[in-house]
Amino acid sequence: MAPPILTLKDIHLTFGGTPLFEGAEFLVEPGARLCLVGRNGSGKSTLLKIAAGVVQADDGERFVKPGTTIRYLEQEPDLSGFKTVRDFVDSGLTDADTGGRIPYLLDALGLDGNADPAPLSGGEARRAALARVLAAEPDLLMLDEPTNHLDLPIIEWLENELTNYPGALIMISHDRRFLSKLTRQTLWVDRAQTRLIDKGFAHFEDWRDTFLEQEELERHKVGRKIEREQHWIVHGVSGRRKRNVRRVKELAGLRAQKAGERKVTGNANVSVVTGAKSGKSVVKMEHVSKSFGDRKIIDDLSLKIVRGERLGILGPNGSGKTTLLKLIMGTLKADSGKIDLGTNLQPLVLDQKREGLDPDTTLKDTLTGGGGDSVTIGDQQKHVIGYMKDFLFLPEQQRTPLHALSGGERARVELARGLRLPSNLLILDEPTNDLDLETLDLLQELIADYQGTVILVSHDRDFMDRTVDTVIAYEGNAKWQQYAGGYSDMVAQRGHGIKAAKKAAREKAKVGAAPKANQPKKVKLSYKHKFALETLPGKMKDLEAQIADLNKALKDPDLYKNDPDKFAKTVEHLTKSKAQLEACEDEWLELEILREGS
Repeated sequence: MAPPILTLKDIHLTFGGTPLFEGAEFLVEPGARLCLVGRNGSGKSTLLKIAAGVVQADDGERFVKPGTTIRYLEQEPDLSGFKTVRDFVDSGLTDADTGGRIPYLLDALGLDGNADPAPLSGGEARRAALARVLAAEPDLLMLDEPTNHLDLPIIEWLENELTNYPGALIMISHDRRFLSKLTRQTLWVDRAQTRLIDKGFAHFEDWRDTFLEQEELERHKVGRKIEREQHWIVHGVSGRRKRNVRRVKELAGLRAQKAGERKVTGNANVSVVTGAKSGKSVVKMEHVSKSFGDRKIIDDLSLKIVRGERLGILGPNGSGKTTLLKLIMGTLKADSGKIDLGTNLQPLVLDQKREGLDPDTTLKDTLTGGGGDSVTIGDQQKHVIGYMKDFLFLPEQQRTPLHALSGGERARVELARGLRLPSNLLILDEPTNDLDLETLDLLQELIADYQGTVILVSHDRDFMDRTVDTVIAYEGNAKWQQYAGGYSDMVAQRGHGIKAAKKAAREKAKVGAAPKANQPKKVKLSYKHKFALETLPGKMKDLEAQIADLNKALKDPDLYKNDPDKFAKTVEHLTKSKAQLEACEDEWLELEILREGS
C-alpha cells in the first residue's frame, strides 16, 4: 500500500469557546475518492480548509508528503484583482505547469478567457474557479460544493472529468447523485469528531442511521444502569465499605459519562403557512411564444398546471427557465398566445440569489423585521429564539450578522423568512444550494405535505426525482416538452438528459471568423428600442425605491396583526415590483446587447 499523501491527526479547533473539533483525523491515499459529510455548521468546510493549509488548527498534526501538489476550490471564489478570466485561471499554475488544458477547460465550461471577471455571475465565477484548479492537474484536488450554481450539462461534464481524474479527490457536496457516482470513502464530521466509512456515499446514510440507533440504545442502557445504581445507594443493604466506595465511584463515572454525551443535532422544524385555496386551474398557457430581440426563448408552448401539482422545470443556464417562470406567474407578457392565471393565487417565491438578505443585519433583526422579539407566522406570534431553534440556530446566534453565517445557514435564514408568509403557490428557484442533506430531506417532506401547488427549478437530479410528478424540459431551439415523473423518468422517456445550450461565446467566435459575405446583417435599433434604453434606467431606479419602501413597511411586526389585508396587499405589491424590476433589467440587458451589435 502506498503511503498517504496527506494526513491530519488529532486536530483540535475552538471557535468562540465552542469546540469545533476534538481529535478529528483522516488520511488521503493516492487516487482516493473521499467525501466529507455532516450537518451545516459541523465544520466540514473548516476541516477541508485545515487540510488545504488555509486555516491553522489550534492543535494537531498536518502532514503533506513532499512533492505533493494540492489545489483547493473554495465555496465563494474571489476573482477581484484580475484583469481577465484567463489571468485568474493562470494564477493557479506553478512553474512546473504548462497550462495546456486551459483552452479546453475554458471552452468546456463556456467561459471567455478575455472577459472581465468583475461582472461574472455566481455560476460563472464557480466555473472559472473550477478551470483554475483543474488546469494544474494536482495530485490532490479539494472541492467545496463544486456543483453549486452549475447547470446540469456542466455538472455531468464535471462528473465525467472527475471520474477519469488520475489524482486524489476530497469533496463536499449536497448533491447525492454526484457523491454516489464519484466516492469510495465517506468521512462523517459529527459532534467535533470524524468517523471514516470505507464505502462511498451511496452506503453512508444507511450506515449513519444504524450507528445513531445503536448509539441511542447504548445511551438508554447507561441511563438504566444509573437508575439501578442510584436505587442501590438509597435502598441497598450496606456491605463491605470498600465495595460501597467502588460502586459510588462507578456511579459518579456513569453520571460524568451521561453529562458528557453529545446528542446528534435535531432536525429543523420546517413548516409552511398555507394560504386560502386557489382555483382548480392555476395556470393555462396556449400556444405561447416569447422572444427578446432576435432571440426566441419560448416557441409555441401549451401548458396546464392544476392545483396541487408538483412541476419541475429543467434546462441549461441561458435556456429561458426564468423567462418561463415569469410567464407562468404573469409578471411577463407573451408575444403571442394566451395565458390564463387561476383565481385567488398567493405565490411565495424562494430564490437562490437571496438578494433580500442584508449581510450586515443580525439574524434576530432579519427574522423579526428589526423590531421586537416575536416572529409572525401566518396569524400566530412566536418568540424569535423558538423560531430560530426550529431552523437549527442557537440562541447565542441571535446577534450574529448574516455575513458571518455559513452558506447553509444563510440558506436556512431565507427559508425561515419566506415560509412564515401564507401562500398557495410555492415557487422554489434552486432551493438546494448550500443546504445539508438532512434539511434537504425535510424540504422534500414539506413539498410533499404542502396543500398548494409547487413549481421547482433545480439542477439537483436526486431532489427532483424525490419531489416532482411532472417535468417540463428544454428541448433546444426554444422548444419545451412536458414529461410525466421526475428527472430519471424524463431521461428514460427521451433517452438523454439535459444537453448544453449553444455557447454564446462560441457562436460569436464563429461569426468573427466567418467571411464578410456570410456575416449576419447588423441590427438597427428602432426608435422604440432607443427610447426604452433611455427610460429603463430611471424606471429601474424608481422600482428599487418602491421595493425599499415596501420592505420597510413589512418590517413592522404588528402590520399583519393589525391589518392582515394591508399586509397581504403589501406582499403582493412587493412580489410584483421585484418581478417588474427583474423584467426591466432583462429588457435593458437585451437592448444593450442589440446596441453593441448595431
